[in-house]
Amino acid sequence: MKHHRLWLLLAVLLSSFTAPAQSLSGIWQGVETDTGEADSNWPAVLRLQQAKAGSLFGVLYQEVGGLPGITATFQVKATRTAAGLRLEHVRKLSETGRTPFSYWCEGYISFTYDDAQEKLTGRATYRPVGDCDVGTFTLYRVKLKSAETVPAATETTIRVSGRNVRWYADASLKQPVATGNTYRTRLTKTTTFYLTQGYYPTSQGAVVPITVQVKGSPPPKSAPAKPTPPAAPAPLDTVRPAPLPPLDTVRRPVLPPLAATPVVLPTVLFRLGTAELLPEGQPALAQLATELRARPALKIRVLGHTDRIGEPQKNLVLSEQRAQVVKQYLVQAGIAAERIGTAGYGDTRPLYPSPDARNRRVEVQLVE
Repeated sequence: MKHHRLWLLLAVLLSSFTAPAQSLSGIWQGVETDTGEADSNWPAVLRLQQAKAGSLFGVLYQEVGGLPGITATFQVKATRTAAGLRLEHVRKLSETGRTPFSYWCEGYISFTYDDAQEKLTGRATYRPVGDCDVGTFTLYRVKLKSAETVPAATETTIRVSGRNVRWYADASLKQPVATGNTYRTRLTKTTTFYLTQGYYPTSQGAVVPITVQVKGSPPPKSAPAKPTPPAAPAPLDTVRPAPLPPLDTVRRPVLPPLAATPVVLPTVLFRLGTAELLPEGQPALAQLATELRARPALKIRVLGHTDRIGEPQKNLVLSEQRAQVVKQYLVQAGIAAERIGTAGYGDTRPLYPSPDARNRRVEVQLVE
C-alpha cells in the first residue's frame, strides 16, 4: 500500500510540471460539410480569443456555399479538452438573407486539434430544429512554423501552416510575393508578411501578419573593381578595307523592336509553376538593358503571363511575380526602377493551346 501511495504522489508531482497546452486562439478558416444535404457546404471563419482560466471566447461566421448573401454570425465559447476543444453556440449575433423556410443550427462542436497542420476537425451535435442533426468542420490556421529569427542576408526558407496560402508584402494585398506554405528569400531586416488563405474564402476572411526577426548585419559590399582602361585602338588600314566576319559569327539581334503594343520576348521563358527564368532568356534581357541605357527617356511596362495549368488565381499571382523578376533583372543592370512598370495577366492571354511552354512568357511595351 505504501508503494502505491508513493507512485500516486510522484504522478501528482509530475503532472504539475506538464507543459501548458498550446493556445488555440486566432483565426481559423474552412468549411462545414456532411450535414445530410448532398453537395452542400457552409464556408466558415472562427475567431477565438483567450479568456481567463484557460477558456476561450469569440465568434463563428458562416455562409451558404454559393450563396454568400445568406450568412449568420454566432457568439461562441470554448473550453480545452484532451484532444482539442469543445465549442458551444451562445447566441446568434446577426443574420442576413433570412427566409421563412431557413434556419441556422445551434448546439456544440467537439474539435480535434492537429498541431502539425494547425488544423481543427470538428463534429457538431445540434439541438433538434427542423433537420438539424450533425455536421463536420474542417478549419485551418495560418501560423509561422519555421524559426522566428533568421540571420541577415542568408537564404532562408520561411514555412507557415494553412491551406492555399498567399503571401503579400503589404497589408492592402497589392504586392504579392509568393504562394504556398514556403517562401525562400534573403532578409536584411525584420520583415512582416501578410498572409491569406484561399481555402473556402468568405467576405470575412482575414489577413494574418507574420513577422520574421532578422539578427546580425548584412556583409559589407565589396568595393567595385576599377575598370581596366581600354587598349589603344590599332591604326586603321587606309589601303584595304577590313574583312567582314564569317557569316556564322555574325550576331543576330535577340530582341524584337520595342513598340507601344506589347512585344513578345520569345526566348524569355520560365520554368513550369515558378518565376525562375530559363537561361536562354539572358541574352534578350541583356540587350533590352543595353537599349534602355542608350535611350534614357524610354519607359516600359513588363507584362507577365502563364500557361493554363493550375488555379486561375494562383496563375495571376505567378504572372505578376514573373514580371517582377524581369524588372529586378533590369534594375540590377542599372535601369532606374521608376522607368519600369509591371502587370500580370495570369492565364487569360495564352498564345498557344495549353499546355505549351511558350505561354510562360513576358511581353514588353513602351509607355508614354
